Amino acid sequence: MNDRAVLLLRLAAPLQSWGGASLYNRRDTRAQPTKSGILGLLAAAQGRPREAGLTDLLGLRLGVRVDQPGTLLRDYHTASDHRGLLLPSAEVDAKGVQKRNSAKKYTGVTQRSYLQDAVFTAALEGPASLLEDLETAVRNPVFPLSLGRRSCPPTGPVSLGLVPATDLPSALQEVPWQAAAHHRARIRTPTVTLEATVEDPAGDISISDVPDTYDLKAGTVFSDRTVRHLWITLPTGHKPTGTADAADPGHDPFALLGW
Repeated sequence: MNDRAVLLLRLAAPLQSWGGASLYNRRDTRAQPTKSGILGLLAAAQGRPREAGLTDLLGLRLGVRVDQPGTLLRDYHTASDHRGLLLPSAEVDAKGVQKRNSAKKYTGVTQRSYLQDAVFTAALEGPASLLEDLETAVRNPVFPLSLGRRSCPPTGPVSLGLVPATDLPSALQEVPWQAAAHHRARIRTPTVTLEATVEDPAGDISISDVPDTYDLKAGTVFSDRTVRHLWITLPTGHKPTGTADAADPGHDPFALLGW
């Protein structure tokens, strides 16, 4: 019996935000889900408190496929206390209580970036027993699931199930295209080529997104992992060019020119 498996996840929502090192009043998003964000989703599903250890999750190998890249949305907004009081500082004391702001500040300005209308397929490879527990938790989460930020709940079921252990590119190759119907309708070719990244010790790109803790008091320190990029080609279900039904002449780009 194989003691390894792959957990497949569909990460789709109106808004997602996978932050990197940005802090405080300006929060950026990366173009793909981060390992920190995905492990946080799994920890929330299991009901782990923020100060709980992550050792068993850190060893999971991650692959991500971009089924629908989405577009960037930047949200600019202000915040103030409805009572007209001074805003507290962004810093906290040893008890986790926000400190007083040294400057007289009544309005805070923030800029936060999101991916809108994006869909990703994630594959996590690791011990079968651990992934079985995680898959059950994702289907029956203790805490609400979110895609990067609490304000970004997923659309539809997250788990695509477990499959026997295989290399991450093969696992991502076997999952059907997960893009939304409106996005699929715009792609008329018989196949689509999707960007993907997989963890690989021999990879040539280093990403700093592996957390040591989610404890707010301790603060999170990120370590590096190595990934490589690849391209995955999947069928779309559309007929190849030149095989349209006789009743449907198709699109003729030269018809307006009278050719």
